[in-house]
Amino acid sequence: MLECLSMEVNVLIGGPAGEGVGRTSHLLGKAIVEAGGFVFNYRDYPSLIRGGHNFNILKISDQPVSSHEWQVDLIVAFDQQTIDLHQKERKEKGIIIASSQFESSSLVGIDLAGILQKLEAKKVVGNNIFLGVIFKALSLSFESLRAVLKKEFKSSMVVLAAKAGYDLSVSPVAEFKFEKEKERFFLTGNEAIAAGALQGGLETYFAYPMTPATAVLGFLQKAQKETGVKAIQLENEIAVANAALGASFAGNVSMLGTSGGGLGLMAEALSLQGMSELPLVAYLSQRAGPSTGVPTYTSQGDLNFALNIGHGEFPRLVVAPGDVKEAYERTQEALYLAMKYRSLVILLGDKHLGENEYVADELKDLGLKSLPADRQGSQEDYSPYRITESGVSPFLPPGQGPISRATSYEHDEKGLTTEESEPTIKMNDKRFRKLKGIEKEVAGLNPVSYYGNGNGENLIVAWGSTKGAIIDALKDLPDWSFLQISWLSPFPCEAVLEKLKTARRVVLVENSATGQLANLISKEIQFKIKEKILKYDGRPFTVREIVKELKNG
Repeated sequence: MLECLSMEVNVLIGGPAGEGVGRTSHLLGKAIVEAGGFVFNYRDYPSLIRGGHNFNILKISDQPVSSHEWQVDLIVAFDQQTIDLHQKERKEKGIIIASSQFESSSLVGIDLAGILQKLEAKKVVGNNIFLGVIFKALSLSFESLRAVLKKEFKSSMVVLAAKAGYDLSVSPVAEFKFEKEKERFFLTGNEAIAAGALQGGLETYFAYPMTPATAVLGFLQKAQKETGVKAIQLENEIAVANAALGASFAGNVSMLGTSGGGLGLMAEALSLQGMSELPLVAYLSQRAGPSTGVPTYTSQGDLNFALNIGHGEFPRLVVAPGDVKEAYERTQEALYLAMKYRSLVILLGDKHLGENEYVADELKDLGLKSLPADRQGSQEDYSPYRITESGVSPFLPPGQGPISRATSYEHDEKGLTTEESEPTIKMNDKRFRKLKGIEKEVAGLNPVSYYGNGNGENLIVAWGSTKGAIIDALKDLPDWSFLQISWLSPFPCEAVLEKLKTARRVVLVENSATGQLANLISKEIQFKIKEKILKYDGRPFTVREIVKELKNG
């Protein structure tokens, strides 16, 4: 028996790109969930297709977790470089599992070549031997791993290889005893966004591949036959934005996906949305900039960009989910509001949310119907930009009524170009009147969430993917609470101010260099947040970092 058996273990799996690091980590996480446990799977990789150094860190627990730690209990190394780079992060009683050809004072050597030869198996199944060894080190039943591997692979050799690893003599690093109460989802934020879009009625999705948003395109392309959705890759981001608006004009529920550099190219087309009022959701998955920056790492540096994209004045809605459950639900909200109010909604994520894997107990259908609110009315007197009290004009796609128009020019109610003063003022006023209805709806969508134990005395304020590490950190912060702001435009002024004004100490946590949310809060409600914990090296926050900063502050 171990002197102290942890109920939370961090496992690092590392090796060159192309050697199955990500796949092995995914299978391990899926098997943990199958066994009834909780896991968060963090991916770290350079912008290389092969070679370099990739690693994943999985935090495994008997309680919900949504973050990782750099200090690890178990290292699984596919090469010597992984040992050399990460053995300093190994905890005192941690072990390193690798092929016996590698070197380390803490190495548990596995005779991979001998096992494969005995099984008469190809080298490609060797990673599954490691899966078996890991499961044994966690004191988990092999049956959960067997079930996952049988679902994922046709070959029985994969299961035999994993069982050979499981049968080896390995000292435990923990003794987990999970109880599987119900089925849970294990998925990335990108997968949750794609699934949420389908649930929300998505019909067409356009993208040019750009990390870290690319996986949404792949997910929807695979789902085309089953769902009828059209997922289309075009030649560049300018084409993507204009095609998405064209599909919207044709009456489709339309969405696009990109990262910061791609959205920059789309700025003119998004201004076209502002004038044409064609419904559109733009998924912006942030990465570290400016320019190409650090393209496979995370950032929250595009908040100001999202709030102000495009030239001219027009409503821009911005919503930022913090985990996979929210990604699924907020995507439905974004499509609903874009269609109902003929508006641009930016769904703001990042690499950390998009590409890492979380566990979710449920993914909820919000029952929001993503259709324009006012398709009805007489076709004879149809005007695509009719002046209305709500600011929302009726919408009929081409072929369903009189002539339909969408224009980049200022226009009258029929969509005919004008440069006269009076209709210009009326159309601007009409477009901004939509905000009254939007603000009312957003207020009913829980635009802020409140967590913690501190009764508001000490308050962390944040948005987006920092949620995971903050929620996990609250377990070690008995005097702190957490205010998460999800809808950033329109800004939920009253709900935010209510919490801020009663707090003794307020600290912003953000993956940026300037603390953009603090500036937004100051602008919207004239409340100045003086303390900021900022991180802008492309890496997400961990629990240890947040707790250390707050206790030393």
